[in-house]
Amino acid sequence: MRYGTTVQDGTVYVERPDGDLLVGPYAAVVRSVGGPSWTISYSPWVRERYPDLATDDEGITLDVRDFVESLTLDEAFVESLAACPDWSVNDEDPLSPRLGLFVGRLLQRLERGLE
Repeated sequence: MRYGTTVQDGTVYVERPDGDLLVGPYAAVVRSVGGPSWTISYSPWVRERYPDLATDDEGITLDVRDFVESLTLDEAFVESLAACPDWSVNDEDPLSPRLGLFVGRLLQRLERGLE
């Protein structure tokens, strides 16, 4: 089963049958990925490592909010998110563990381009 994500009133949620899971503030997501848009690019290392990689989408700029709202997550990942605290656990990192895990997955997906 896959679960969708939404942004409601400035907060990211994962939709689940038993109620939406609060992930964290959308503004923190934007700061974490470097802004409200993401331009697909492939480094020379990636091109060399994966010579058969389709890179036709290079240069396309994505709206981060649209991408977040089109993101689907598998059940195991959503369970991992739910197990993480949704508050900051130290003063050095403003992201909660839950939001950090979500942003990490988002960045993985953004870096892979349009599949």
